Amino acid sequence: MKNLFLPLLLLPACAMAQVSIESPKSGWRHSGGSEEQYSQAVNYPASVVNMQPGQAETAQIRGKIAGAGRSKPAKLIVNGVAMPVELQEDGSFARPYIFGPGSNGVEVRSPDGKHRARSQFYDSYSGKTKSRLRVVLSWDSPGTDVDLHVITPNGGHSWFGQRMLPDGSGLDVDVTGGFGPEIYSSPAPAKGNYHVYVNYYGGNSEKQVITVATVSVITNENTPSEKQQTFMVPLRAAGELTLVKSFVYP
Repeated sequence: MKNLFLPLLLLPACAMAQVSIESPKSGWRHSGGSEEQYSQAVNYPASVVNMQPGQAETAQIRGKIAGAGRSKPAKLIVNGVAMPVELQEDGSFARPYIFGPGSNGVEVRSPDGKHRARSQFYDSYSGKTKSRLRVVLSWDSPGTDVDLHVITPNGGHSWFGQRMLPDGSGLDVDVTGGFGPEIYSSPAPAKGNYHVYVNYYGGNSEKQVITVATVSVITNENTPSEKQQTFMVPLRAAGELTLVKSFVYP
């Protein structure tokens, strides 16, 4: 009689529990007093998202995918919004993220989609500012720089040259090496017309003729009236500026 359990013993260790999330940890937490820095320092040239030294643990997404390498990005899903996340040579990843109060969910999937890990936590700090408007930009080609531009009703223009605006809204990081994500958020959006643009700043056209940008617009995040819209835009030439979405808030 053959041993039916033998094939399981021969599976490589990386086939099981390949994805690990170090932060955020599942469970209950109170982020009051944490040093959460929304605006991150940007280094040029940069190939991955910069992580500000001293950034609070409560404002980080960090972990590792064993054996994944960095040939392809992993998929990061935060509160239902999917975006790529750049991997280092050892399969590790890290990016700043300012979570809102209440329930938050983070899922990380390996580049091939076969392995995943999830963290679900509740932040009970009621004094924490919520993101009433969040715009997430990502794209599908490495070695490519795509920039997010958001025009606000009061004439503000958030982009890599002026990431933070006087009303407290702004862009968290400027990703210059491919995949993104770049995230704009506002705790108190002004009422009126918003315009979301993407600029194909530069890329490696020899490897990929078309770069597809994905833009998600999330309003009233983590509330019963939350709304998500996602748009995909093909970009063909460096210097191309495209209006993705105009909308009225609220």
